[in-house]
This record gives sequence, C-alpha cells and structure tokens, in this order.
Amino acid sequence: MFAGYYHNRRVLVTGHTGFKGGWLALWLKKLGAHVTGLALPAPTDPNLHAIIQPGTFEREIMCDIRDAKALAAAVQEVQPEIIFHLAAQPIVRLSYTEPLSTLDTNVNGTAHLLEAVRLAAINCVTVCVTSDKCYENREWEFAYRENDPMGGHDIYSMSKGAAELVVAAWNRSFFLPNPALGPVVTVRAGNVIGGGDYAADRIVPDCIRALQGGKSILVRNPVAVRPWQHVLECLSGYLWLGARLAKEGKTSRLASPFNFGPEPSARQPVRRLVEEVLRSWPGEWTDGSTPGSVHEATLLSLSIEKAGAWLQWYPSWSFEEAVQRTIGWYHERHARQNPDMLKFTGAQIDDYAAAAQAKNLSWAKPA
Repeated sequence: MFAGYYHNRRVLVTGHTGFKGGWLALWLKKLGAHVTGLALPAPTDPNLHAIIQPGTFEREIMCDIRDAKALAAAVQEVQPEIIFHLAAQPIVRLSYTEPLSTLDTNVNGTAHLLEAVRLAAINCVTVCVTSDKCYENREWEFAYRENDPMGGHDIYSMSKGAAELVVAAWNRSFFLPNPALGPVVTVRAGNVIGGGDYAADRIVPDCIRALQGGKSILVRNPVAVRPWQHVLECLSGYLWLGARLAKEGKTSRLASPFNFGPEPSARQPVRRLVEEVLRSWPGEWTDGSTPGSVHEATLLSLSIEKAGAWLQWYPSWSFEEAVQRTIGWYHERHARQNPDMLKFTGAQIDDYAAAAQAKNLSWAKPA
C-alpha cells in the first residue's frame, strides 16, 4: 500500500489531536510509520484523539503553530522525512467571531512551518492541507480546478486561500532554488465526514448531539450543496501524493496543488445528508435557516480530474456508504458503547483499503 513508502519513516503530523489528523496518524501507524504528533490539546470533549492515542505516537509535542520559535525547535528535533500539516482553525462560523486568531493560525502558522523546515535545511516532503473553500467561489454549478483563482467571502475561506499563496511563495523563493530542501505541495478536500468529529457548527456532529439527546436536528442551511466525502478518501490522496513525491522529487509535475474530492454524485444538499443520516439513526430534523445570518457558501464542488489523470486516484466509497460508515462509527461508540473503538476505527481503515483494492486503485496495490 502506498508503494510501501511509509514503513519505518519518520512522519510529523501537525494537528494530530483533531479529527482528520487523528485518522491520518492512526493510518500511518498501521502502515508502520514512526509518527510524531504536534498540536494543541484536543479542542473538544469527547474527541477522537483519546481513542487513537494508545500506541499510535512515538511522541506528542504540545505546541501552538503560532509560536514560530517553538515550532522551529520541534521540527529540528524530530527531523521528519515527511510532514503532513493539518493544524488549523477549521470552523467557518468561528472565523466571524475570531478573525485575527483564524488568520494567525491558518496563514502565519503555515508560514512558520515552512520557515522551520527551511531553517533546519531538512530534505523532507511537506504536504500542506488547506480546503475546498480556498477558491474564489462564484456559487455556480462548475467544479473548481487546481488552477482556479484563490479567494474567500469569509475570513476562514480567505485564510485558506492566503495559506495557498504563502506555500506557493515560499516554494518559489526558497524551496525550489535550494537542493537541500524537499518538495512542498498543497492539497484540498471536500466536506469531510467520518467518526470521531465532535466540532461545533458541523452538520454531522450536530446530528449526533441532537439524536443522542432525543431532539430534532436543527439544520442551518438545508439547501446548501457540498462535496461530501469520508475522511479516508482525502487522506488516501494525501498519503499517495506524499509517497510519490518522496520518490520523484520537487521537479516532478506532481509537486503542485491537488484536489482530492468526491465523485459528482456526492455533491448533495445538506438536507440530503441529514436524510441519509436518519436512515441509519432514526430521528427528525427542522429547518433552522435564518435570514440575515452570517454568510456560508450555498454551492461548492471540486474537480478531481487531475488526481485521476496524474495519480490514478479515485474515491472508493459512495456518498451513501460514507454516511453509513460515519453514523455506524458513532452508533458503535455511543449506542452500543463498544469498549474498543481503537480496534473498530482501525477496522474501518482496513475496510476502506479493501474497497480501494477491489477497484484496483494504484495506491492500494501491495508493495
């Protein structure tokens, strides 16, 4: 899997206490990597980190990426062979109440990481995770390609577009001219769902909290269309791109931005997602849309043609399967109270890899 690249590799995952970072760290451990996590403490309670922590990490460094000096010291100490940068302020609505903190974390934090790698002169692959919201969203039915303009109506979206520009500038100014430094890329995913996400103002955690409490799910934007995908979909893309870049280097055409989104059939309104959730965990929902509330995109989708053509990467689970797997995770933890959610989470990774192998995807082939 992933051409066997990650076995015995030193991997640094920033944001490992978050939702996506936790799934990524566990998968890396299953691949035989030596995983170091760098982040602030988990932002929610409950959280995925508490489940995957036992045995997953060689070490964990509690560090704020806004602290350039501390981050540089950590990178110098770890000497990673590959970095996955996921640490961020990830909530759109929070950026309206904490705009400067959002900018500091998402833009300056990314610059601090790249500068830490540059100053340490480490020849490693750096994969910086941004967002589908980095694009200048025209609210139209066309899917955004990697060369479309950056933008952002809200502070969060703008911060992700700005992070893309930071990576591009550092790459051209410092990384490409210096043979001692490795490749740097950005990756963009869709609206990611999966077990273990407990963040505020995200639709699946909102559903779970309501269903657990026997309440109706309040849906803010039922007609908004999003590119829904299971967390393992985009992570497989990040891992495959990282492995390929480690082999081919920064002069490869792969050293460029990539979208890892879902198939077009997974571009569904929020209402459709909630209805699919309720097929697995019965309940009801209420239209909570409020005129005059803060702006959130109503239509957004990603083109994955480049990932398919250049990496032979494609999604493995349908929209329905992604939702069922997600709700199955929460049901297993909260309804069935499974005492070994680490094993259950790992089994979902195995099931996903088996689905990719059945589709004969390049990354899933045995090394």
